[in-house]
Amino acid sequence: MARRATAAVAAQPLELLGARALDVAVPGRRLVEALTFSVNAGVFLGVLGPNGAGKSLTLHTLAGLRAPAAGSVRLCGRGQADWPRRERARRLGLLTQVSEDPFPGTVLDAVLVGRHPHVEAWQWESAADVEVARASLAACDLAGLEERAIDTLSGGERRRVALAAVLAQDPDVMLLDEPHNHLDPHHQFDVLRLLRARADSGRCVVATLHEPSLAARFADQVLLLYGDGRWACGATAQTLTAASLSAIYRVQMTEVTVTGRRLFLGD
Repeated sequence: MARRATAAVAAQPLELLGARALDVAVPGRRLVEALTFSVNAGVFLGVLGPNGAGKSLTLHTLAGLRAPAAGSVRLCGRGQADWPRRERARRLGLLTQVSEDPFPGTVLDAVLVGRHPHVEAWQWESAADVEVARASLAACDLAGLEERAIDTLSGGERRRVALAAVLAQDPDVMLLDEPHNHLDPHHQFDVLRLLRARADSGRCVVATLHEPSLAARFADQVLLLYGDGRWACGATAQTLTAASLSAIYRVQMTEVTVTGRRLFLGD
């Protein structure tokens, strides 16, 4: 009996990120009301919605950068506010929509910032930290650019450097605001395959996406934000439909299948 009970407990899915009755608001407007969802280990959640629907603000609220208007966020089984800052940074990584490099430095320096939560106070990065940073750059197709000055990179290269810094951080939960922004089609697919692999390795990935067809291809679940408080969250196959997309984007959407993949076209 004890063995069967232990096996049942072990089989329970591990929630890495959850929201409970979460409200996201700006002055005079409630963008998201009573948002409740759970993202387990191994899950890629795509967040879609029109401009101004609150996608970035929702990610910032989940990351603890801004307080919710109501409700709560749980990270790896504990309240968001219960985590000491350094421990939280080891668990959760955030890629913002706009990445800035206010100080001069090399590409490797920029990615090593992601290792800082793992480096003890008043210590330098170790050789192992440098290897993690180099591996993260290679994963983002940036091997060989370690010594380049960050201000000599293109917009797409800078975007991949910012993503490499989050990879180097090695968090359980990755919150990514338009990770494919500024990227050419080749690197868009490479980045999304990379994030899919991270989720498959036991982490969870939450990413805002503007292209429903990419969400259909890579995301297990989707969160649709309408911008007026309403939302829908569930398995991609059931939640991401031409009807739901037509409603959130206010344009007629049509679903077609090409070589076995679901594609969404706007009219």
